[in-house]
Amino acid sequence: MDTRLLRTFAAVARTESFTATAAELHLAQSTVTAQIQALEKELGTRLFDRLPRGVAVTDAGRRLLEEAERVLDAESRLRAVAAAAADGPLAGRVVVGAGETLCSARLPHVVAALRRRHPELEVDLAPTGTAEALDGLRAGRLDVALLLEGDVAVPDIATEHLAYEPLVLVCAPGHPFARRTGTVTWEELAREAFFLHEQGCSYSDRLADRLLSVPGPRPRLTRFGSIEAARACVAAGLGLTLLPRVTVEEALRADRLAVVPGPPFPDVPVRLARHRRRWTTPAAQAVIDELARHFPA
Repeated sequence: MDTRLLRTFAAVARTESFTATAAELHLAQSTVTAQIQALEKELGTRLFDRLPRGVAVTDAGRRLLEEAERVLDAESRLRAVAAAAADGPLAGRVVVGAGETLCSARLPHVVAALRRRHPELEVDLAPTGTAEALDGLRAGRLDVALLLEGDVAVPDIATEHLAYEPLVLVCAPGHPFARRTGTVTWEELAREAFFLHEQGCSYSDRLADRLLSVPGPRPRLTRFGSIEAARACVAAGLGLTLLPRVTVEEALRADRLAVVPGPPFPDVPVRLARHRRRWTTPAAQAVIDELARHFPA
């Protein structure tokens, strides 16, 4: 059986769209249709119900999907073993999904170290939130992902604790809170404007929930998809933000930002995630090992 047909089948089952699958696999839509028809003919069963707005996996297709993914995983193992048997340098392409914080502040050092150790190993960084990262692992678009989450209880995704990132509440140096000697209360914070990372960011969501729980007028909360945008607004004196310390250390040293003596915020855990049923290739394992060396304990 041509494993290309199985790969197309798995992609259509996930996207529920021939058009989206064609774009993802860089195929013509007619090719996707022909491959699914060929696989259905070979297996003697209908895999999808064709609907006006896409396709839906049939019961038979759902039962066959897990076995198809096992075959594709076995193919990946075979290719990796063959490459290792050639006794050449470690090579391959590994896609790592992570939030903007980690992509900008932590992972460039990891990629640089990997290039020194394994010059033929390619590492691609994919900025992504938690939900997108989990979907990417399921779809095979990501090999590993880093999540800023306390725990992820998802049956098909395995996670392990990697590190902690300390958080810091910051304001502009000219803000009254920058000169406070006592602790700023939640009631005082709730009267301020906040520039937070986009929804889905675990530590920003927790802060927003805590601020909204304070009795009285609702605080002004502005969400950004970019940490840099939030940081720039705060440096301009427009409000406060909560960010991992690693993203603001340079601005703190240069006195462009100041630490707010507010309530304590727990460090945010960094978790390494991968698909539970997919084999970890030697290239992906090399990336995981390097991540463990570079992240703070």
